Amino acid sequence: MEYVSALVPPLVMAVAFTALVVTIIKHQGGANKSREDAAVDSMLARAEAAKETAEQ
Repeated sequence: MEYVSALVPPLVMAVAFTALVVTIIKHQGGANKSREDAAVDSMLARAEAAKETAEQ
Protein backbone atom coordinates (compact mmCIF):
# COMPACT_ATOMS: atom_id res chain seq x y z
CA MET A 1 0.00 0.00 0.00
CA GLU A 2 2.97 2.34 0.22
CA TYR A 3 3.01 2.64 -3.56
CA VAL A 4 -0.54 4.04 -3.46
CA SER A 5 0.39 6.72 -0.95
CA ALA A 6 3.49 7.50 -3.04
CA LEU A 7 1.47 7.93 -6.25
CA VAL A 8 -1.45 9.96 -4.89
CA PRO A 9 0.28 13.38 -4.55
CA PRO A 10 1.70 13.37 -8.12
CA LEU A 11 -1.65 12.27 -9.50
CA VAL A 12 -3.49 14.99 -7.60
CA MET A 13 -1.02 17.61 -8.84
CA ALA A 14 -1.33 16.34 -12.42
CA VAL A 15 -5.13 16.57 -12.29
CA ALA A 16 -4.98 20.05 -10.73
CA PHE A 17 -2.47 21.26 -13.32
CA THR A 18 -4.57 19.87 -16.18
CA ALA A 19 -7.66 21.61 -14.79
CA LEU A 20 -5.72 24.87 -14.51
CA VAL A 21 -4.51 24.67 -18.11
CA VAL A 22 -8.01 23.84 -19.38
CA THR A 23 -9.46 26.77 -17.44
CA ILE A 24 -6.85 29.17 -18.81
CA ILE A 25 -7.42 28.01 -22.38
CA LYS A 26 -11.21 28.26 -22.06
CA HIS A 27 -10.99 31.83 -20.77
CA GLN A 28 -8.66 33.17 -23.45
CA GLY A 29 -10.21 35.90 -25.52
CA GLY A 30 -13.91 36.41 -25.17
CA ALA A 31 -15.78 39.49 -24.03
CA ASN A 32 -13.23 40.50 -21.37
CA LYS A 33 -10.15 40.32 -23.59
CA SER A 34 -9.89 44.05 -24.27
CA ARG A 35 -10.45 44.91 -20.62
CA GLU A 36 -7.78 42.41 -19.50
CA ASP A 37 -5.36 43.73 -22.12
CA ALA A 38 -5.97 47.29 -20.96
CA ALA A 39 -5.33 46.30 -17.34
CA VAL A 40 -2.02 44.66 -18.27
CA ASP A 41 -0.97 47.65 -20.39
CA SER A 42 -1.81 50.00 -17.51
CA MET A 43 0.20 47.93 -15.04
CA LEU A 44 3.20 47.81 -17.38
CA ALA A 45 3.02 51.57 -17.92
CA ARG A 46 2.97 52.18 -14.17
CA ALA A 47 5.94 49.89 -13.66
CA GLU A 48 7.89 51.65 -16.40
CA ALA A 49 7.07 55.06 -14.92
CA ALA A 50 8.18 53.94 -11.48
CA LYS A 51 11.40 52.58 -12.95
CA GLU A 52 12.14 55.87 -14.72
CA THR A 53 11.37 57.84 -11.54
CA ALA A 54 13.72 55.64 -9.52
CA GLU A 55 16.55 56.15 -12.03
CA GLN A 56 16.41 59.93 -11.72
